[in-house]
Amino acid sequence: MKKLKKINTVLFFVLGVAVLRPHINYNLLFAQDAVTAQPSSSDRKIASDEFRRGVQAYYRGTFNEAVILFEKALSYLPGEPLILDWLGKSYYRTGIEGAAAVQWEAASASGYGGMLLKNKIEILKERKTLMSDSIDNLKYVEAVEFSSKNGDVELFRQPLSIAAISDGSFWITAYGSNELLHFNVNGIILDRTKGPIQGFDRPFDVIELKNGNLLVSEFASNRISLLDKNGKFLKYFGQTGRGLGGLIGPQFLAEDEYGNIYVCDFGNARIAVFAPDGEPLFNFGEKGGLFSGFIAPAGIAIIDGLVYVADALKGAVYIFDTAGNYIQDLLPENSLKKIEALRAWNGNLVAAANNKVYLIDTGFSTITELASLGNFPSKITAAVPDINGNLLLIDHKNQNIEITSRINELAGGLFVQIKRIFSDTFPKIIMEVSVQNRDGKQIVGLTEENFIVTEKNRIASNYTLDGSAYLNDTCDIAIIVERSPSSIKEKQAIESAIKEISEAMQGKGKITLVSAGALPILEGKFFPKDLETIPNRLKTVQSPDWKFDSALRLAAGELINAEQKRAVIFLSLTEPNADNFKQYSLNDLASYMTNNNIRFYAVNLKKESSIPETAYLAKKTGGKTFYVYGEKGLKPIITDLLEQPIGTYRLSYNSTLQTDFGRAFLPVEVEVRLLNRSGRDETGYFAPLE
Repeated sequence: MKKLKKINTVLFFVLGVAVLRPHINYNLLFAQDAVTAQPSSSDRKIASDEFRRGVQAYYRGTFNEAVILFEKALSYLPGEPLILDWLGKSYYRTGIEGAAAVQWEAASASGYGGMLLKNKIEILKERKTLMSDSIDNLKYVEAVEFSSKNGDVELFRQPLSIAAISDGSFWITAYGSNELLHFNVNGIILDRTKGPIQGFDRPFDVIELKNGNLLVSEFASNRISLLDKNGKFLKYFGQTGRGLGGLIGPQFLAEDEYGNIYVCDFGNARIAVFAPDGEPLFNFGEKGGLFSGFIAPAGIAIIDGLVYVADALKGAVYIFDTAGNYIQDLLPENSLKKIEALRAWNGNLVAAANNKVYLIDTGFSTITELASLGNFPSKITAAVPDINGNLLLIDHKNQNIEITSRINELAGGLFVQIKRIFSDTFPKIIMEVSVQNRDGKQIVGLTEENFIVTEKNRIASNYTLDGSAYLNDTCDIAIIVERSPSSIKEKQAIESAIKEISEAMQGKGKITLVSAGALPILEGKFFPKDLETIPNRLKTVQSPDWKFDSALRLAAGELINAEQKRAVIFLSLTEPNADNFKQYSLNDLASYMTNNNIRFYAVNLKKESSIPETAYLAKKTGGKTFYVYGEKGLKPIITDLLEQPIGTYRLSYNSTLQTDFGRAFLPVEVEVRLLNRSGRDETGYFAPLE
C-alpha cells in the first residue's frame, strides 16, 4: 500500500456538506421562495459569492477567514442551513466546538442534514463527555468471528495466541498446524509461515517487537524463534534444559524498553530473560524472601519498568522489577483462577480466564469484566487490544478468532469525514478521507475494498486507493520556544534541544520555528539540516509578558497543510499562568489541534516534573511530555510521532458529471465498511472555472 503524500496546489472545492443538493448552477445555490420572491436575486448572488469564497478559505486552511465569509453570507440569507452547516465546520476546525454545535443544531432544526448531521452532533457531544473513559463504557461484545474452517476446507488448526500489529493487521499462532498466519483488518489471510527449514514445533505465543520483528515461543522444541516483520525466519535462541538459557515448555512473551526478552518458562516454573540478541541473562521467580515462588507462570506484561506475571494455578498476579526482584502482589491468590495471557493496555492489564476477559487496574488492583463468550463451552487463550480499538480473542476450544468491539461502536458506526477534494485536474478527482471511531481513535489498515465512492449515488468511475497516511515515514513539526526572561540563561539548553530534535528527523520533513514572546513571531521554516548546524535562529527578544496561547495557535496554524504526521513541540522553561491563556482557553487549543490532527509534545528544559497545562494538552492530542535531559533524550519525540496511527486515506476517481463551466456543484459520497461497522460522508466540489 502506498504512503500518502502532500499535494501542493491551488484547488477549488466544497467540503463536508452533510446532505447533498441536486446538480445545480452555483448562482442558484440558494433558492428563492416562489410566493414572497425572497430572498432577492441580488442577495442570493452575493451570498453565493461569499459562500464560495468561504469554501475556498476553508480549503486553504484559513478557517478564521472562512468563518468571517460564512457569517457575511448569512447576513444576506439568515438561517440558510447550508451556510450554517459550513459555518459549523469552520468553527469545528478552529477548535471552537461549542459554536460549531450551535450552528449544526440550527441547521438540523430546519430539517437539513438528516441522520448524517444528527450523528455528527451526537459524536461531538459524546467526545466532550467523560463517558468514553468510564468503566461502564468498557464492555466489549462480539463483532465478527473467523472460523478455522471455510466449509470443508481447513484453514488452520488450534489457534492459540495473537499479536496485533501497528498497521491494523494481526498474526496468530496455529498450535495444531505448526504455523503462523497473517490477517488484514478484514480477516483475509495475507500470508502464512512455517518458520525455519524444519518448521515450527508447536508455536505458542507471538508478539511484535519494538523494531517490527516477530517473536514466537515454540512449546515443544523449547526455543524462541525470531522472524522479520513479513514472517521470514531469522534465527532462534534458547534450548532444552534447566540451566541459564534453558527452557521447558516456553509460553508467553514480553519485551522491555531496552529490547530484553522475558519468557514464561512454564516447565521450569520461572521467568527466563534474554538479551535482544538472544543471549541468556538470568532467571527469576523461584521461592525466596517474601515471594512464595511460581507454580504455573502463564502470562507476562511489562509497564513502565515493572514486570507483571500471572500464575494460572494460584490465580494471582505478581509485580517484579526488570531485574527480577519481587516487589509485591498486584492480585492476591485466588483472585482469578486460570488467569493467563496478560497484555499491557493503556497502563493497565488485559487478562484471559476461561471464557472471559478482564481489565486489571494496576493502580487500584481492581478487576473489571471486559468481554465474555457466554455459557457455550469455550476457552480464551489470548486477549489482545488492537490499534483500532478492538479486542482480539482466540477461542482455542472452538478454534475461532473473535473480534470484539465496544457496544456503542457497533451501534454508532464509524465517523467518516471527506476532509479535502483536489479538483484542479478535473475530471480526475482526489480526496482525503479521514476514518475514526466515535471516540476519535484513528482507523488504520483499510484497503480499497473498504471504500465505496459514488457520485449522485452512482458508483464512481476508475476509483482507486492511492495512499494511506499511517504508512508515512515523514513528519513536519513546529517548535515553540518560550521567550520569557529565563530563556536568556537557558540559551544553550534551547539550542541543544532544537539541534537534537532536528537530528532525530534524519533529514526528512520541515521544521517551523515560533518564538513565544510578547507578540508571537514566526522565525521561519527550515529543513532539519539547517537547524542541526546553525540552531541559533531566534530573533525575538525575551519578555515577561510572553504569550503561550497565541504562539500555539500560530504554530498549529502553520501545520494545517503540512504532512499528515505533524506536531507542535513546546520548549518550556516556566509554568504558564492565567495571563498566558487570555485569548484562547486550554480546551479550545486542544480542540484546534485534535480536529486538525496535530499532536502536542512538551519538553521541560529546567525540571523533570511535568507542567499541568502542557501535560493536559499532550494527553488530549495524543502527544507526550519529556525532560530535556531524560535518559533517552528527545529522539523518542520523533519516533513516537512517526509511530502514531493516522486514519487518513487518499482516494481518486474520474468524475462523469457536467461542470457547467465550473459553476455546478458536483456531489460525491464515500461510505466505509469494516467488518459489520460502517460510516458515511457526503460532500461536493466545484471544477475549475472555464
